[in-house]
Amino acid sequence: MKCCDSSAVALPHGERDEDLARLAWAVAHPARVRIVRLLLSRTSCVCGEIVDQLPLAQSTVSQHLKILKEAGLVQGEIDGPKVCYCINPAALNELKQLIAGL
Repeated sequence: MKCCDSSAVALPHGERDEDLARLAWAVAHPARVRIVRLLLSRTSCVCGEIVDQLPLAQSTVSQHLKILKEAGLVQGEIDGPKVCYCINPAALNELKQLIAGL
């Protein structure tokens, strides 16, 4: 069996390719994967608690949270001087479906 067929096959147009790329990029760093797993294990989480769980500076964790928020995987709610973060279940399900559709 040949690994690659040399005949030309048209690449199917993926209407959701950009969505998949955006969400996949958001979890393309081990620290962001760890943050997602941490948030999934709780109903909400304060940034300081996330920093305590990772061997990273607070500013680095904040940058990773910003990327996750921009992708829509994480939501943040200001609670006084703190920001409480949680997973956006709809975005996580979307990521799962898009990956399954590969």
